[in-house]
Amino acid sequence: MKLRDRDAIITDDGILFRVYGYLHPKGAYVCDPEYASPKIFQSSNPRALRGEKDTVYYKFFADEGMKLILNKFPQYTVFYEPLQKCLVGVNEVDITEVRKPEYGLQQVLQKKSNDVLLKALHDLLDRILSQSGLKTTDFGVFGSLLHGFYHPDLSDLDFIVYGRENMDKLCIALETLYREDPSLWNEFDSMKAVESKDWKFLNYSPEEYRWHQQRKLIYAYFDSADAGRVVKAEFEPVKSWKENVNEFNNFARISHAGWIKAVAEITGDRDAPYIPSIYQIDVKETLDGPEVPDIMRIFSYMEEFRMQAKKGEKVLVEGNLEKVIDGTNIYHQITLSYGPRYYEQTMKVI
Repeated sequence: MKLRDRDAIITDDGILFRVYGYLHPKGAYVCDPEYASPKIFQSSNPRALRGEKDTVYYKFFADEGMKLILNKFPQYTVFYEPLQKCLVGVNEVDITEVRKPEYGLQQVLQKKSNDVLLKALHDLLDRILSQSGLKTTDFGVFGSLLHGFYHPDLSDLDFIVYGRENMDKLCIALETLYREDPSLWNEFDSMKAVESKDWKFLNYSPEEYRWHQQRKLIYAYFDSADAGRVVKAEFEPVKSWKENVNEFNNFARISHAGWIKAVAEITGDRDAPYIPSIYQIDVKETLDGPEVPDIMRIFSYMEEFRMQAKKGEKVLVEGNLEKVIDGTNIYHQITLSYGPRYYEQTMKVI
């Protein structure tokens, strides 16, 4: 079995997991729980219901999924040797079904349906393929489209684009379409995109967030004549198989070394579009925290900071300092992830 980020795992209990990133122990996958059957989880959040007529799943928000797993389904944890602790994950022996986004898109495209959302999908994808020269096999779908419980009149279009080269072509095409196609525009052209958010970040303003999101280009609004509404669309970058190198090392060890705030120059951004987002850096100044000479990279599991900065730019970064021991290779990294002081973390261009 070979899985990668955003592939879906289904278990006998009725839990839908998303494979999370590319660093996985042998015989298991670190995962993010996304949906659960009403038999084991119900939510009062009106946004959580999935299913056009009957509720077939509830979506987890915030840490609901993690709490459910840790409290009732501890079998869905895996031991992560580098951190010496258990993370949410699924062992291969516990996988009932796998759904892959690239196959999901092909199944959607083959459907003969008057479904207005699928018509909107065909229309938008045709425009992008025509402008970019990409093929349908360069894309996938995730979320409710992949699982088949989308609502034609309410759901978004959630695409995946595979590979850094294809993502670059897509962004060039989207930039042109935003300029020339009046039915398609950047979601973050306006502050309206962030006005409804419950903003909690302490060192990262909504205005800064909007600016960074706008230039990523992968979040769009599409005024679909077929759907009769403006449909939100996004394009999530995922590694191609030739890029999908599992760096997991049972013998590596990662330990907490403090909290740090620093100014750094981005010296490498090849893996910036993915989760985890990895940026090679040259620290220019440590503003707070330990002074160490061997900080090699920013390592981010936070989607807010994916594609956040480009090679040659300077960033202000604040988060956990970690020491990495990988054989004879010893260095430090600044890690942005879930945990204490979550909303104090930041990474922004200065």
